[in-house]
Amino acid sequence: MVWTFFGPSETPYEGGVFQLAFSAPEQYPLQPPQVRFLTKIFHPNVHFKTGEICLDILKNAWSPAWTLQSVCRAIIALMAHPEPDSPLNCDSGNLLRSGDIRGFHSMARMYTRLAAMPKKG
Repeated sequence: MVWTFFGPSETPYEGGVFQLAFSAPEQYPLQPPQVRFLTKIFHPNVHFKTGEICLDILKNAWSPAWTLQSVCRAIIALMAHPEPDSPLNCDSGNLLRSGDIRGFHSMARMYTRLAAMPKKG
């Protein structure tokens, strides 16, 4: 199933519309759902080509107490607060780790405009 997320306000993703693919394994809720971005996003915890998300609750910190709604909240929180120390996108992570917040925001905004902004007209 495909769900649509809006980029969190006051982030470089603000104004963007992001599609994510969710699939629940047969063993759900004992195993985490598989979630990936379908919309390209410049983010240290999202693989640029595959859309894979590096988020602990989707991997080793999963608990059956988590719901799909809580997974969505965690992804939105991750968009607003990237974790550059475990990057899937090294270019993005390196910008943040080196303190180049302006460079990271510029690249993230550019990709948001190119891939996630609704087309006008």
